Amino acid sequence: MHVYSGSLQQGEESLELAVAHALVRRASDGYLDEALRIYRPAAPVVVFGRRDTRLPGFAAAVQAARDAGFEPLVRAVGGRPVAYTTEALVVDHVRHERLAPDGMEARFIQYGDLYAGVLRDLGIDARVGAVPGEYCPGAHSVNARGVVKLIGTGQRVVRDGWLFSALIVLGDDELLRPLLTEVYRLLELPFDPASVGSIASEAAGRGESVELRLRAAYAQHAVLEPAVLDAATLAVAHELSADHRA
Repeated sequence: MHVYSGSLQQGEESLELAVAHALVRRASDGYLDEALRIYRPAAPVVVFGRRDTRLPGFAAAVQAARDAGFEPLVRAVGGRPVAYTTEALVVDHVRHERLAPDGMEARFIQYGDLYAGVLRDLGIDARVGAVPGEYCPGAHSVNARGVVKLIGTGQRVVRDGWLFSALIVLGDDELLRPLLTEVYRLLELPFDPASVGSIASEAAGRGESVELRLRAAYAQHAVLEPAVLDAATLAVAHELSADHRA
């Protein structure tokens, strides 16, 4: 499995999302068998789902994000708004696979268990399941104590390929709560700010080891090979970047 590490550091967060979109396209077309991309965002963002863009309060929510110093973006995978700063870890896993839709539920279970196991190794009471009132609600969120959400997961399935994305909130949850409260209010979506958590709040001083432990967990299932994003993938990402701007 190829492993791409680090952000692009080009000051364009829409391109970061577009890389995941490009990777799954390349996997679908058979140019890429399997890859893992892990990076820390270079700037704070609010990422909306495609459905959010059709809500009456979307323009106001975009402006609220900008006013708070967060760049508004639109993701390729489903779900509702999420917000994160540089204190986060984004993981995109793509694979070329026929009949990819058939394995969607199995992937949610498999990787939800994998991520929860990584957090339990940090001493966190990590569980898989939705937290009442959480942002971007999902049955396979990874939470702490059944109270606060720490990791959100989502999928994009295309012909002969899939993308499994995870957002791990390492810290800055105190910055995220008021912003998400305002965004969800403007979109008229249910949300409880108390559901926002972070690795730092649950296991102070251990957030820096999350990536190493995550790599070790993936290495139990595949041989990890460090790689650099190729020119063809980056070219596709640049073409798709505009689709991810709000």
